[in-house]
Amino acid sequence: MVGAIGKGRAMKHTTSQTQAVSQQSFVAAMGAAATGVSVVTTQGVAGQFGITVSAISSVSAEPPLLLVCVNRKNPSVAAITQNGRFAVNILSDKQSDIAKVFAGRPPHGEAYEFRDSHWSESATGMPALKHAAAFFDCEIESIHDAGTHRIFIGRVVDANRGSAVPLIYANRQYARPEPL
Repeated sequence: MVGAIGKGRAMKHTTSQTQAVSQQSFVAAMGAAATGVSVVTTQGVAGQFGITVSAISSVSAEPPLLLVCVNRKNPSVAAITQNGRFAVNILSDKQSDIAKVFAGRPPHGEAYEFRDSHWSESATGMPALKHAAAFFDCEIESIHDAGTHRIFIGRVVDANRGSAVPLIYANRQYARPEPL
């Protein structure tokens, strides 16, 4: 079945002939995918929230759009939706402790706590991590639910590239990319 495509709509394909792979096999295979590590933040009427994610991607350069995927069980989903905007802080190779804090596994202190990190505010009021490898400030363009996650597509209103080396995650470990 194919649905209409337009702003805020998604094309849907239904396959009833194919059996899905097991969750265990899928998670094990995804462990081989090296990804960047980001903390997605929001601030506004719904409060200040942040969550570590590895699922971000560029969607378009014209207009500048990116997407982030967040598990719908996390309270940051409701906050991002209500606040209408979010920021993506791409972590540097020296910020793995911050990744752990916003993944709910702090090495010390409280989970999801902003005070242990060095934060500032973007021009639109989003929490921006100092010394991050990159920063994107986004207004929600569209929202889609898929499986256990909510996909936020954001229109990028500001972007900055720092000088730091980005943090990566593969095989359930944080790492630094090495040149070939």
